[in-house]
Amino acid sequence: MKNKNPETEQESLYKNLDKMSTKELLINMNTEDKKVPDIIEKQIPKIEKLVKAIVKKMQLGGRLFYIGAGTSGRIGILDASECPPTFGVSHDMIIGIIAGGDTAIRKAVEKAEDDTEQAWKDLSQHQISSLDFVIGIAASGNTPYVLGGLQKAKENNIKTGSISCISNGLIAQEADYPIEVVVGPEFLTGSTRMKAGTAQKLTLNMISTSVMIKLGRIKGNKMVDMQLSNEKLVKRAIKMIMEELHIEHDPAAELLEKHKSVRAVLQANNTKK
Repeated sequence: MKNKNPETEQESLYKNLDKMSTKELLINMNTEDKKVPDIIEKQIPKIEKLVKAIVKKMQLGGRLFYIGAGTSGRIGILDASECPPTFGVSHDMIIGIIAGGDTAIRKAVEKAEDDTEQAWKDLSQHQISSLDFVIGIAASGNTPYVLGGLQKAKENNIKTGSISCISNGLIAQEADYPIEVVVGPEFLTGSTRMKAGTAQKLTLNMISTSVMIKLGRIKGNKMVDMQLSNEKLVKRAIKMIMEELHIEHDPAAELLEKHKSVRAVLQANNTKK
């Protein structure tokens, strides 16, 4: 049953925002933002189960898909797009899909989130199978695009998770591993790009980073598989090699130039021992 009074639509705890000073606005927004981590903490047992389920699928060669609309869709795309440069995985290992397609990343596409059939069509373009895993993201917990995608995934024996910001939302009822980060009314009534968006981003950070660590994409606390796509990352890679091998800058830079990644350098060094 659909929640008749979703928490994301409740009136702000603050009145007369337009009469507040700039400092008051900032302090009050920050006060609301501080509530988010504590709310997520209560969901860690459920997030843990979700991460373990994703890792199990991906160890068998499966992929992780995020589906969402509006802010939720953009947050999913952001998280997915950051995994290849951070962890050196292929771009088709974690895939973010937004209602309305790539155009909707920058500009809202009218009524795209109301289409219950389109998410499955979008997923099907990637030849999705029961090896894969789908996470539906919707602050409201009831977005038709996301709900339809999760329902079709279930029909096709694909495991699912959800991230929503209301209690007892429809996507949580549909998902195998629901996460509900109920952050309460927004500072600006109904603007779920605020606390709800922050909660979704923090949760996805936890999920994708934990999954990548469990899949062996780091060493110790270092991003040894990161893509060396700019000077800052090259410098970071050289520093890692210096610290791991206890050598000076120039030899570390030469090894990186030769082997092209931190992991390859470390593996080559271990082989020599």
